[in-house]
Amino acid sequence: MQLHISPSLRHVTVLPAKGFREFIKVKIGSRRLSYRMLFYSLLFFTFLLRFVFVLTAVDSIDGENKCSSIGCLGKRLGPRILGRRLESKIPEVIYQVLEEPVEKKDQKSGDGIPQTLAEFVAEVKNERPDAKTFAIKLKSMVTFLEERTRTAKIQEYLYRHVASSSIPKQLHCLELKLANEHSINANARLQLPLAELVPALVDNSFFHFVLASDNVLAASVVASSLVHNSLHPEKVVLHIITEGKTYAPMQAWFSLHPLTPAIIEVKALHHFDWFTKGKVPVLEAMEKDQKVRSQFRGGSSAIVANNIEKPKVIAAKLQALSPKYNSLMNHIRINLPELFPSLEKLVFLDDDVVVQTDLSPLWDIDMNGKVNGAVETCRGDDKYVMSKRLKSYLNFSHPLISKNFDPNECAWAYGMNIFDLEAWRRTNISQTYHYWIEENLKSDLSLWQLGTLPPGLIAFHGHVHVINPFWHMLGLGYQDNTTVADAESAGVIHFNGRAKPWLDIAFPQLRPLWTKYLNFSDRFIKSCHIRASS
Repeated sequence: MQLHISPSLRHVTVLPAKGFREFIKVKIGSRRLSYRMLFYSLLFFTFLLRFVFVLTAVDSIDGENKCSSIGCLGKRLGPRILGRRLESKIPEVIYQVLEEPVEKKDQKSGDGIPQTLAEFVAEVKNERPDAKTFAIKLKSMVTFLEERTRTAKIQEYLYRHVASSSIPKQLHCLELKLANEHSINANARLQLPLAELVPALVDNSFFHFVLASDNVLAASVVASSLVHNSLHPEKVVLHIITEGKTYAPMQAWFSLHPLTPAIIEVKALHHFDWFTKGKVPVLEAMEKDQKVRSQFRGGSSAIVANNIEKPKVIAAKLQALSPKYNSLMNHIRINLPELFPSLEKLVFLDDDVVVQTDLSPLWDIDMNGKVNGAVETCRGDDKYVMSKRLKSYLNFSHPLISKNFDPNECAWAYGMNIFDLEAWRRTNISQTYHYWIEENLKSDLSLWQLGTLPPGLIAFHGHVHVINPFWHMLGLGYQDNTTVADAESAGVIHFNGRAKPWLDIAFPQLRPLWTKYLNFSDRFIKSCHIRASS
């Protein structure tokens, strides 16, 4: 069929086929409105026919080729136009079976349950079951695989907990060799710093950094990366605080590996006068915390044996058992004003960070009277790492928490913080910290369960100055989504999490960012078989 419209739009001719005489000839009146109406009507019906054809074709592809074109159109456009209604093709019995709760006694063992989707499809094709049987088979397979996945995930968390809580033999070897060197080599017992450099320890024209660690290897990387990337290393003063048992190895390492022209001070906690003057709240809190945790948790075996809680909750409880969270090194930052009474401002670094840029510009930040300069952790491209709010750390089902704090308030990070000690001394931050530690102990750890960040979020509430995320990239120790290129673009990278770079469970693509600051030809490193790749 052919359709001819005259140039003047006054004649419309319809031919049945090419070469035949006119089949229909319509003469349009001279009224302008008439031929335009006819023209637009033809266009509309042409579009409508094509539309119906496409919808019918789509229905045929979907296997619904029994409906008429107009019916299919009605189904597509909805009940308000042509009266058709979309109805679910899934039998109601399937929903009933899937929604029934699964009793523990009703769960089958793995025998007879398909282990893969391919096995399930093959079995269904072979047996051609009815809808109810199909739903029962599907539910059995999903439930079984879900339980097996949960068990595997919990085992993974347990193994990671054991690996991260243990001291690798290479690190133990390093400490023993350095302690031995300290006892037999006078050069390993040098006063740090030298006597002529001691005045710099209280000189506020220097850039003061504090590192609290009982890990010699980790401390060496933080110190090396800090000094190596400083534009003014002669103005850098690094105060290293360690425990009594690791003081000799730490002093030996930095005596034999000076980072001149930077100034390094190594002190054990018992060297601070403040720790020898009566009661120390943080020590008392730690003793109580360890006692309560041992009773409340029941150990890793009891945690793993829980069949109700989700794997991530179990992972959090296992992490709470980590020795790091009971270590004095983790609590010591709350007493910085007392430990360094002469200093006005300092940067506190965790021992699992790597410094990749000059940090002196941090001293130029106007803190606006705030105490703690920190990076927020609720905004950023990485939604897994940068999605933390107060509700991520505090238990808002407890009235003591819910009535004092906003669950959606943004959290911030420890690891690289600049502290204005003068502003700190005008507050009651330290007392608030110890008060909430006590409240958490009284409530059987029901206010929060993990680490020193939750009480820190409370104690520094209202005293935080947000700094640029460039200064602190987190998450390199618990997820490997961060690319090397992104990590290299950050000022400080933080291996927070279980996968510490000195452990075998470290993420292999990220570990070189840490190992680049180790000298693997060093006699101590070499003799303890510490290698670039695990």
